Amino acid sequence: METTASSRSAGVPPAVAGASCPRPRGHASALLDLGALALITAAAALLRFHAITAKSFWFDEGVSVAVARLDWWNFVRILWRREANMSLYYLVLRPWLQFGQSEAFIRGLSVVFALAAVPALYLLGRRLFDSRTGLIVAALLSVNAYAVRYSQEARSYSLMLLLCVLSSLCFLKALESPSQRNRLTYVLISALAVYAHFFSGLLVLAQWLALRFLDRESIPEAPRKDWRWIALAVSPVAIFVATTGAGPLRWVQRPGLKELWDFALRLTGNAGPPLLVAYVLACGAALWPGLRQTVQRVSWDAWRYRFLLLWLFFPVLLTLAVSFARPLFLPRYFFFCLPALLLLAAAGMARLRSAWLLAPALLIFVALSLRGTMSYYRQDFDLGRDDWRAATQSVLSQARPGDAVMFQIAMGRMPYEYYHSLLGAAGSPVVLYPHREERITFLDFVEKPDLVQLERSVPQYKRVWLVLSYAETPTGLDPTTQTMENLILRSHSHAQQVFQHPDVVLYTR
Repeated sequence: METTASSRSAGVPPAVAGASCPRPRGHASALLDLGALALITAAAALLRFHAITAKSFWFDEGVSVAVARLDWWNFVRILWRREANMSLYYLVLRPWLQFGQSEAFIRGLSVVFALAAVPALYLLGRRLFDSRTGLIVAALLSVNAYAVRYSQEARSYSLMLLLCVLSSLCFLKALESPSQRNRLTYVLISALAVYAHFFSGLLVLAQWLALRFLDRESIPEAPRKDWRWIALAVSPVAIFVATTGAGPLRWVQRPGLKELWDFALRLTGNAGPPLLVAYVLACGAALWPGLRQTVQRVSWDAWRYRFLLLWLFFPVLLTLAVSFARPLFLPRYFFFCLPALLLLAAAGMARLRSAWLLAPALLIFVALSLRGTMSYYRQDFDLGRDDWRAATQSVLSQARPGDAVMFQIAMGRMPYEYYHSLLGAAGSPVVLYPHREERITFLDFVEKPDLVQLERSVPQYKRVWLVLSYAETPTGLDPTTQTMENLILRSHSHAQQVFQHPDVVLYTR
């Protein structure tokens, strides 16, 4: 089919006739857009690098570094046994660690992905709507506290966000121009998004479902075959989930209305009900003109809003439905839904054609979002962060030659080992559990304590440190913690808590 220049500039599938398309922008306007985007990205960089080391690595960040530091044999084994989720991030983190080991440098990898997401989301907003909307959504992303928070974490979330934005961008390009190159790129990026985080697969499902709402004449025949290639590419993920099950997520609790309310506040930027209401109003302004269209299949102009609604709500609603049988809802797993929310809000604000109306509206969003970001710098809003940096320093500064240390959760050793490698200390405690070999192996992540061996080893040391993380349950201490405490108290009668969060207890004879 022939495609007009204007329809290509708006990202409209070629078969759609009558879709409203903006006129091609001139060279001067393009330069202005580029300059504005550069300023927005620079502002995003300032917010993401600011105070990037103010907070200690938490449990999961320590695990990220420990996984990436494993030799290849143990690295592959731990991915297959437990940590296949985020495997793409671990693969990228491995070479990144060759150039630096500091907290700032390690977290800097997430900042790189986060900054790349700003122009990527601009391009997606321009393809779905126009350059005006693209700049607005880039500005919203740059100041969003939820985006800033996961830009400063040594985990895969900012990589997941970037790849999900690129997947949707390639999805639209494959609809507009279903060349083999565009389709291959879409399949590759979508598969990588799933390997960055399994829940990204819900976006791919939302994209597939969205085509059921688009006019059939607007859907080229070739892209309909892409889903099977994506399914084939991520089949190892399906095998891993089938063999492992939901074991790694067995600690997740069934969500209630409070958890959903908290998730809405986080996603909109950690500034409380005022910013949430502002987003609701902006999204309502975007969706209002198309609310009367009740037909199943619609033209491009209406379909793009349905696509964004599916991106925003389908992953959450599906997971909530599954959670009645097996709780799987964890707010940070739906971080990839943020671009859909921002795009809808930007589209609503872009309807304010007068700059005198748009400027104050955007200023309100930016001011409230910055308030949420400043609040995040002071205190986490979605995490009870244990201070592993200070806890490790406390243990190493007070340890004596011949001390021993145990961790009630095997992977609790990982953030301790990271800070131990930075701080160093003569006479560091001997690790009794988890401990298989001189170097950390994949078994140190997953193996259960050998109580018989520990019962023989513990009495050989005058002082034993016990490091507890997530030891409290609704009914008291978890069974592993109780067992370890009872085992130590058989030979060490005096217990002194020397640190909290994580809890560090020193037992002496």
